[in-house]
Amino acid sequence: MNPLNFLLLLILGQCVYYATSLECYVCDSQEDNSEKCVKTIQTCNYGEDVCLTEIRWGSTPYWQQGALKQYYISKRCATKDKCERYRSSNMGSCTHIWYEDWKCSECCKGDSRQVQFSAEPHY
Repeated sequence: MNPLNFLLLLILGQCVYYATSLECYVCDSQEDNSEKCVKTIQTCNYGEDVCLTEIRWGSTPYWQQGALKQYYISKRCATKDKCERYRSSNMGSCTHIWYEDWKCSECCKGDSRQVQFSAEPHY
């Protein structure tokens, strides 16, 4: 094969890959769903076909008696299978009860689209 044709096919292949690759917002344990969680986008790896969003409500890492609870939001790329397993494992703790620690997650498909959780705890 002509080296120029090979190079053109390689470039075309990369263009098709990037044109069809999923993009997700990414952040880790942010205190709210702003700034990094809505401004940082990652092109997902091959096989990662959904965006995973997790919201946790709990005590700060440096726990102390009487410490206030806060939100922790994480977003990342995942495979549909991994995301569904993760979501199922969190289902029991997805209570939104303000005085308990809880964790909810959701999977979604579509470029740079992740669930906007209603993060208000239930009183």
